[in-house]
This record gives sequence, structure tokens and C-alpha cells, in this order.
Amino acid sequence: MSFSSEVKEEIARIISPARHCQIAEIAAIISLCGRVQISEFDTYKLLIQTENAGVARKYYSLLKKAFQITASIIIKRNLYLKKSHTYLVKIDDHEQAVKVLQAIKLMDPYGQIQEEFSQITHFVLQRDCCKRAFIRGAFLASGSISDPEKNYHFEIVCTNEEKAKQLQEIMNTFHLDAKIVLRKKYYVVYIKEGARLVDILNVMEAHVALMKLENVRILKDMRNSVNRRVNCETANINKTVSAAMKQVEDIKYIQDTIGFSELSEGLAEIAKLRLSQPEATLKELGSMLNPPVGKSGVNHRLRKLSNIADDLRASQES
Repeated sequence: MSFSSEVKEEIARIISPARHCQIAEIAAIISLCGRVQISEFDTYKLLIQTENAGVARKYYSLLKKAFQITASIIIKRNLYLKKSHTYLVKIDDHEQAVKVLQAIKLMDPYGQIQEEFSQITHFVLQRDCCKRAFIRGAFLASGSISDPEKNYHFEIVCTNEEKAKQLQEIMNTFHLDAKIVLRKKYYVVYIKEGARLVDILNVMEAHVALMKLENVRILKDMRNSVNRRVNCETANINKTVSAAMKQVEDIKYIQDTIGFSELSEGLAEIAKLRLSQPEATLKELGSMLNPPVGKSGVNHRLRKLSNIADDLRASQES
């Protein structure tokens, strides 16, 4: 099971005890994957369509708890994808359909409703708990979250810009920094960054998934920290080895051209020591001198030798 499916399974089992939250979650599900069928006699049927059994089960349970409505469930098998099923949850009774539509404010005062639902009125989403329920329902209806082992990405697909902007506004009341992108004909509300995904899972009360995500983040951060340290140490080793090779090359050039007798006692001493200890660090070289010299003192002497070698090469070329 994918991480996204695990999150949906977890939140599908969450039923808020407050009726106003139940209505907010129903509103989100209907808004994003529901539609109204109007008969020739102007009677309404309300249905949602989903490929997720958890969504269908959750919607069915919410209708029963909030409105004492027993909806019918139809399961259709996808002919092209043999293992896939489509779930239709229907309210066939006109009065019950109107009752739900009026409760979630998708029916205007004149009893009229469009096939393409407008955004949910703020009267349904006045409380923070209702906003949490609405986000939870929206994610169940048309959301997904990536495997945190691969990357951090959370999104909910909306059919129009109006719905996307409302959802973005609701999510950002929890400081989630949600953004919108147009993908083909759909508007996608999305969140990136591991910390934001932790926050949205907390908002939706998906605490088991939250802990799993946090564990993955901790392990990834540890691996990245170790990799950075290893890369840094490798770079330092390469730098030290390259510098030592250059120093040995310069000292040998001085030895072959003018010899060490032309050098001061301190420079001659460090030159001979570097030739005999090509892999030693500056600190180790300094401790071998008599009297011992610090790293900066050793570095200063070796730089002087490199300058002498450069001057000798320049004079040879001219």
C-alpha cells in the first residue's frame, strides 16, 4: 500500500463527534467528487463517485451520523483496469438530497443548484475544527501525498480556480504556505517541504502517518548530515594531499637547482623533513621539529619554499 493510501485509510476511520464538523467534511467530499442529477420532474439525486473504498465508506458513515440517511452504494468494475473498482454512493430520495444540499449551503435560497458546485460558503467553515474536517474531506476526495522516502509533496486537485483558492485560503489559516498550480485543465493546491507535510498531517489528525513521516525525515536528515561530513572530510583530505605533493615537488626542484645549502637553517630543516614525511600533516611536521613549531609556523616556512621554487623557475625561463 502506498503512503498516500495509508494516510487515506487512517483519516477515513476518523469520525468527528461534532455534527458541524461532519457536515463540513461532507461538504468537501461533495464539492470535489460529487454531482447532482436532476430529473425531468425537477427532483434531485445526490451522488459521489470515487475509486477509494475508504472514501465511500467514510461518506456513507457521515451521512448516516449527520442526517440519519442510509445511502445506496453501487460498485462498478473498471473494464480497463481489472483490479480497479469505482464506488458510487447515492442519495435517491429528493427530500433527503435537498436536506444535505441545504445543510452544506450548496443550494441557494430559491432552491436552485448548478451542476458544477460553487465554493462552500464560509458559514459551514466558521470554526477551526470544521476547517480541519473540510481539509480532511478534500484530501480524501481528490488528494495525494508522495512517498516521503522519495520526496515531499502533498496536493489536492480541484476542478476550478474558485475551489482551489478557497481551499488554499482554508489551508493557509493553519500557516501551511499552500500554493496553486494549473495542471492541464485542473487547479492543484499543493504543499512542499517535510515540515509543512508534518503540519498538514497534524491538521488532518493523521497522527500515525505523521509519526512515520517524522521517522523518515529524521533518518534522511541523519544520512544527509553523514554524507555532508564525509564529503567535507574527503575534500579536506584531497586538499591536504594536493598541497603536500606540491610542496614536495617545489622542495625537490630547489634541491636539484641550488641545493639546501643556500637555504636558512629553518627552511632547510623543514624541507628535509617534508621530503622524508610526505604524508604528514602540518601539525605532525611541527611536532617533529626541534624545538616544535605550530601549524602556522610550518605553513609559513613551506610557503617560503614554494615562493623560492617559483622564483627559480621564473629565472630559468627568462
